[in-house]
Amino acid sequence: MSAHRSWTVSDALWAQVAPLIPKPSRPTGRRYSRGPGGGRKPLDPRRVFEGIVYVLRTGCQWKALPKERYGSPSSIHKYFLAWKRAGVFVRLWRKGLAEYDEWEGIAWAWQSIDGALVKAPLALETVGPNPTDRGKKWNQAQPPRRRAWNPAVPARQRGSAA
Repeated sequence: MSAHRSWTVSDALWAQVAPLIPKPSRPTGRRYSRGPGGGRKPLDPRRVFEGIVYVLRTGCQWKALPKERYGSPSSIHKYFLAWKRAGVFVRLWRKGLAEYDEWEGIAWAWQSIDGALVKAPLALETVGPNPTDRGKKWNQAQPPRRRAWNPAVPARQRGSAA
């Protein structure tokens, strides 16, 4: 028995996702130099969706996507951006929420969000100085018999006529 991988797309899930995927179409009113059959063939939408789910579930970079299984990572990313613009993932999210609401029920009247958008105020005292700043020489005394550097012109006048 093989272990279930969280990035695999089951037939039941694909049956719900497939109607949401936009069909590839050529823009009308545009003239092409090659015939309708020229160029690369579009990728299988199921393989593309599996590649997108793989990236989202594993957290890997797009370029680290296994090319042998899903195809070109840049093509998968291109499809991801196109489907995002088309609203595929928003519709999928809404469909999933509606299905979960039927199964378990969502308490729509009472929802809460929690978040923190600021640094913890006591973080510096707890953690200490940044280890990368230990070797910096910020508060050193001026070497003896040297004057402080003061330019003759306070600011460079850029763009002014000379």
